[in-house]
Amino acid sequence: MEFELSEEHRMLKDLVAKFVDNELMPLEANVLARDARGEPAALTAEELAPLHAKCKELGLWGLDVPEEVGGANLPNVALAAINEELGRTAVPFNFPPDSPNLHMLLATANEEQRKQYLEPYAAGETISSIVISEPGAGADPAGMMTRAVKDGSDWVINGRKIWISRAKEADFSIAMAVTDPKLGARGGITAFLIDRDTPGFEVAREIPMLGGQRTYEVVFEDCRVPDSKVLGEVGQGFAPMQLRLTVRRLQMGAWSIGMSRRALDMMCEHAQDRVTFGEPLANRQAIQWWIADAATKIHACRLMVIDAAAKQDAGKPVRTEASMIKVYGTEMASEVLDNAMQAFGAMGMTKELPLQLMAQQIRTQRVYEGPTEVHKMVVARRVLRGER
Repeated sequence: MEFELSEEHRMLKDLVAKFVDNELMPLEANVLARDARGEPAALTAEELAPLHAKCKELGLWGLDVPEEVGGANLPNVALAAINEELGRTAVPFNFPPDSPNLHMLLATANEEQRKQYLEPYAAGETISSIVISEPGAGADPAGMMTRAVKDGSDWVINGRKIWISRAKEADFSIAMAVTDPKLGARGGITAFLIDRDTPGFEVAREIPMLGGQRTYEVVFEDCRVPDSKVLGEVGQGFAPMQLRLTVRRLQMGAWSIGMSRRALDMMCEHAQDRVTFGEPLANRQAIQWWIADAATKIHACRLMVIDAAAKQDAGKPVRTEASMIKVYGTEMASEVLDNAMQAFGAMGMTKELPLQLMAQQIRTQRVYEGPTEVHKMVVARRVLRGER
């Protein structure tokens, strides 16, 4: 399999690298300062506006959006390289729109929904959230309790969801609810489009998370939506949800590589400058092994991500590979970041360096989009069935 990017995509990767260095890295100090004050480690509206303008100027917008709705329709191999570059900074930023929900809409939206939801979202004019997890259910869809009951031409939704990113600012949410308890994940879960101001849909509380991130708990209380808000087919919400999760898991693998590259670069520079007991840290075997292990694992993870991306581009299923990448990438980045922090000594424990913030961000990613243990269980189950 050819793993080299085309010349066009190499140039795009270089453009993104310059964008990260010139536009995002200078904002890192602001994000770190907010985190140190206990505020969200996020960009302000005043910081985002010029970034979005620059993205449009450079053509870094709608990169995986189909051409028929104004996007660049880049292959997944190119997107992996772009996400790797974005992972090099602790500044939380993605080129609009957010890919996973985009792909779920592309796979399921009807003509009316494409005009009302997909096209504005693809143009970066709206924000969305995905509403899946529940208290007590976690990563197990069979434990989902939120119910949607048909009432005439409407659906009435009741339940509670948690760990929802962007729920507060989202213009619309994609919410998963049980429509047939007997079938559950095998034909009994349906996706609904919920507008921000829909009566009965309430953002109940904000939950501060590691890495300066915020999630939300939301409540559905007799939330009535018309049949036109069903996304895809009734009872068939599970498969498109899995598609959405697969997209995010490959992104997380690429981000893990970017974070690890940043930590390795910082560790190498510090190890050559810092002298202890008359010798540079770079001469210490422990440091050398950390560096060698990091370089080796980054290379391995990159090959895993590119392989899965190339299979996606060829139309092949990559759910197993996505689970492997989610586990390997996040655990690799956790190890590399931790070793880099250790190499910096006391300075590595401060909130002045991006290492601690990235370490917290990657720690949450070991739980987001399915915890490590569930992915290992899924991979083992498929291998035992001979699905390799």
